[in-house]
Amino acid sequence: MSTRLSRRSVTATVLGTLLCGALLGTPPAARAAASAAGAATPTVTVPPAGSHGFPFLAAAEDLGSFGYTESEYFISGTATSYAKSGLWAPDGRWNVRASGTAPYKSRLLVRRPVDPAKFNGTVVVEWLNVSGQLDLSPDYWFERDELLRQGYAWVGVSAQAVGVDGGLGEIKGLKGWDPARYGSLVHPGDAFAYDIFSQAGQALRTPDGPDPLGGLPVRTLLADGESQSAGFMTTYVNAVQPVSGVYDGFMVHSNSAIAAPISGVLADTLRMPNPSRIRTDLPVPTFVVLTETDVPGAAVARQPDTDSVVHWELAGTAHGDQWAYDTGEPTVRKSAGPAAPSADCAAGSAPFNDGPGHWAMNAALRHLAAWARGGTRPPSGQPLSTLLRDPATGLAAGGVRLPDVTVPTRTLTGLRDTTGSGVFCGLYGARDPWNGDADAWDRHDDGDPSDPSFPPTAEPVLSRLYPTHAGYVDKVRTTCARTTSCSRTTEASSSWTGRTPCAPRPGSTCW
Repeated sequence: MSTRLSRRSVTATVLGTLLCGALLGTPPAARAAASAAGAATPTVTVPPAGSHGFPFLAAAEDLGSFGYTESEYFISGTATSYAKSGLWAPDGRWNVRASGTAPYKSRLLVRRPVDPAKFNGTVVVEWLNVSGQLDLSPDYWFERDELLRQGYAWVGVSAQAVGVDGGLGEIKGLKGWDPARYGSLVHPGDAFAYDIFSQAGQALRTPDGPDPLGGLPVRTLLADGESQSAGFMTTYVNAVQPVSGVYDGFMVHSNSAIAAPISGVLADTLRMPNPSRIRTDLPVPTFVVLTETDVPGAAVARQPDTDSVVHWELAGTAHGDQWAYDTGEPTVRKSAGPAAPSADCAAGSAPFNDGPGHWAMNAALRHLAAWARGGTRPPSGQPLSTLLRDPATGLAAGGVRLPDVTVPTRTLTGLRDTTGSGVFCGLYGARDPWNGDADAWDRHDDGDPSDPSFPPTAEPVLSRLYPTHAGYVDKVRTTCARTTSCSRTTEASSSWTGRTPCAPRPGSTCW
């Protein structure tokens, strides 16, 4: 192994911090007396058709072919904002007091099985990400196969002001995209986003109006947030869940070391504990999943796994990747058209990471759902090093290791050189096919994923690693046998995609 420190690691750290706090600059909470006990049940209504005739972020794929239907609902009521009560320390045991109330009206985007018999009882409620200045659903795209294959319901919540009112982007939020459909929405600022998210969960459990789930009985309600939304999810777990008690478990995907401010004000990030760890005294579980991209900016917040908190750090993965891009791009383009956020990577640079992030997220979701129902805690993973890498392959050491990195055919990294690229490019990591250094980026510098520094190291030769195709397949199968949580997961995934994923299990030599 060798240790490599390059500007790619620095870029990853800065980018993670930037995106987790980029869009918190919303108006401060209205100051008024309010109760900080529980969460209210909002009024549920059906939106008008609007000028587009479909919701923003409506799926581009044919959900009906999977036995699913998509619908949208408005929720409205009075939201509460919170303020710190007492000292907030890195252990996440944060107390809050109610600091204000304000009227709001936001929306839920719902995808659920048509046949109630196919519903597995679990609803995944995603805090829609607004880093791109509009609503996006990154964890739906990462977890799509597990969601649709196993009969979950998924609900996206427009929790933040930027999603409703718009920010710096060309599309001025839902209201600007379709005033006829969304003109009645009201968002009082991100200080109220936490309670809006709580009330979204209540609307699914005990709807006041049309049932967004069409009568499906909710057994388990999971909250989910990725990237910037994961920063809010960290604060929600630590400060709001003890007050609201709405959710049965949490997926915190790609957070950074510092959680989002409870005030919703960007400048207050400086007042948040650094690091912001997950509290360990809740009766519901929290699953934290980090990619290679995230580790440089989140490693300081590492903590031991407990009966209620588990962490995975995924080798060979990126914050965003080719899978998430390919899965989500048609949906984003359907709504946003040319105003859709762009990675804007420099011409001639390495392609996006196409590693096992989605396989790991499918496994993580299944683990979390079972855990939240009283099942076995997921296995722990080893820490990942983005500095200590195999000099022959360029692959990072440690972490949760699926066949893409244990039986590799290319370099996969969560880091990349962003020289000449846009701000989002660094999120997508990079891949480097092993083809005798024949690619334009194979220059043995920061832009070369497999060999980013001197002295030059030639790429591995696939024919020497795997003289026969059968031998390669045997090695993959052997790895899968060590790392697959159950044969049903492998069989179901293979029937969908023709590929075999591997979900980690305890005792694996591939951790």
